[in-house]
Amino acid sequence: MIRKSLLLRIFDSAYMQRWNDKIRPLELVELDKQGHKMIIAYILSKYEERKADFNWIEIIEGGIFELLQRIVITDLKPTILYEIKKNEDKYKKLNRWVFKELEPVISPLGGDFSERFKMHFDQSDDTLNKRILSASHFYATRWEFDIIKLLNVHDHEMSLIERDLQQKQNRYYDLEGIKAGAYTKYGRFIGFAGQLRFQSRWAHVHRVPKTSVLGHMMFVAILSYLFSLEFNACEKRRVNNFFTGLFHDLPEVLTRDIHSPLKRSVEGLDELIKGYEKEQMDEKIYPLIPKEWYQELKMFTENEFENTINIGGKSKIIEGDIDLEHNSDEYNPRDGKLVKSIDKISAFIEAYEAIKNGSASPELHKARWSLKFESEKNPINSRINFGEIYADFD
Repeated sequence: MIRKSLLLRIFDSAYMQRWNDKIRPLELVELDKQGHKMIIAYILSKYEERKADFNWIEIIEGGIFELLQRIVITDLKPTILYEIKKNEDKYKKLNRWVFKELEPVISPLGGDFSERFKMHFDQSDDTLNKRILSASHFYATRWEFDIIKLLNVHDHEMSLIERDLQQKQNRYYDLEGIKAGAYTKYGRFIGFAGQLRFQSRWAHVHRVPKTSVLGHMMFVAILSYLFSLEFNACEKRRVNNFFTGLFHDLPEVLTRDIHSPLKRSVEGLDELIKGYEKEQMDEKIYPLIPKEWYQELKMFTENEFENTINIGGKSKIIEGDIDLEHNSDEYNPRDGKLVKSIDKISAFIEAYEAIKNGSASPELHKARWSLKFESEKNPINSRINFGEIYADFD
């Protein structure tokens, strides 16, 4: 069972400052970067998914494993990590130490998950799935670099960093997604997603850490995947749950983060906002990606909190939990209600951490207790006892 210790360990990445030895126009944190990386990985993966050696689960789990590794080795500057990676023996020793540090919090996920964690870092970096993750990593890093570059023109390291990033990116021009135009038309989609790093959640409340919409999306995505493992979701269901979490707030790049109490305060406002979001997505976002991807991305961003299955080529909303019969890749199942519960527990953890760090905002205290109280009325979702998880924070 997933415990408080794992949730908070993952949330540690919201504190981790990137480029903290450079002048930055805004805080750049690890959780946001990893969320952007996984959105880029989705785009690159869509071009490669028909290849025999491609695997969506390896993309998702690889992204989670690499985030967990970064949380542990946060004090290592990237240039030092790359030097260590050149020495196979030293890199293996480093990863054995990383696993030892993480074992107490990830062991409840099962022995198979722990073995896959170790195997990911033992594998060659030349597999298709790891190359997609690496290309996505350097793309997201370069996106950050371009933000801070003009403010650090007198820093002697900047030209060296830029040259190194370009050399690393050049290794991935054989990937179809890069050749198809990830730096042109589809690059605008990636740029739109990156703008969610600039949008703070709870923007009107002082709190630490000040999480972004993109960081929140990544946190929800990771938990959606990990909780899916708990009830043995089929592969397609796990993939759908992860990417629903990762994209569920994407329309907010067009509307900004609107506080839930405001949406509920005026009758019909929530529906009005949803309708506007759909119109704007149709006009500005979907045209940036191939048409054959539209329906999948719409599943992740529209009716995102509904349980769905696919029957006869059509998506069908399921009122209750998805039953065992439909827990199969052929039905393309998705647990939107689970994602909604995780969206709420993510907000709870944001409020919990801010209060722990000294925020006296009455709104945060109210949100913390109202979210917990709401979970007590309906504690079970997809056979996950969220009531126990909230109680773990008492």
